[in-house]
Amino acid sequence: MQFLMIVNDTEIARFVAKHGVDRLFVDLEWMGKDDRQKGLDTWKSRQLPADVSRLREAVPDAHLLVRVNPPHEGTAAEVDDAVARGADSVMLPMIQTVDDVARFLDCLAGRAEAVPLIETKASLDALPRMVESLPLTRVHIGLNDLHLDMKLSFMFQPIADGSLEVACAAMRAASVPFGIGGVARAREGIVSPEFLLGEHVRLGSDAAILSRTFHRGAQTLQELQEIMDFEAEVSALRAIHERFIEADAATLEENRALTRDRINDVVRLIEAKKEGS
Repeated sequence: MQFLMIVNDTEIARFVAKHGVDRLFVDLEWMGKDDRQKGLDTWKSRQLPADVSRLREAVPDAHLLVRVNPPHEGTAAEVDDAVARGADSVMLPMIQTVDDVARFLDCLAGRAEAVPLIETKASLDALPRMVESLPLTRVHIGLNDLHLDMKLSFMFQPIADGSLEVACAAMRAASVPFGIGGVARAREGIVSPEFLLGEHVRLGSDAAILSRTFHRGAQTLQELQEIMDFEAEVSALRAIHERFIEADAATLEENRALTRDRINDVVRLIEAKKEGS
């Protein structure tokens, strides 16, 4: 299981790269994000291209993933700049079509790994065609914007309602590695990793982002070390994942039902609050 983490502080970057984070994540996306995610407790990027260079210099041997803005007239220039600054992989958010991804691959031209971010209903529906027709080497499914685009009440609903099944099956069949959303600490979160990581295994996902709740938004290494044993918390997630890897199909199906029930309970609470407001 690969764990990704958005970082900006160089000391944090060095530390987490040595203690369980597989990909350091620099988020340059800002176009439209505040409007889309208004009111949600999500990461709102304030990082700049210079941060890519700064972090690349600080952690030359770590994998550095850079998310650029959604497709627009300046995408090629943003991709070129991210690669020039040392990105190992580039993530393109808010794609809609197969052609969006084809143009993205053309922009990169093999200079770094392309990571299409599937977070619209249109791109989720198009994903089977993408993996059939394009040389994809990794995909990530983003649940924050996906559930908003689908007009759902809760971030994890696309897992519970079966929306991801066809797309994930297509990626498994094509041997395209992919990740899904993010995770909190073990035994924490509205839906705990004790359930969610089983769904990662069942669906075939091998990656997740360590959420803001995981590291509590720590801004300095001292703060991070004061609030948590980072390595132990990452190890706890890996232990949960390993248990599901070793589980049989019946256990994964049982966990699927439990996860669906927990997600649906949260949805009912959210919708009841909306009706009462």
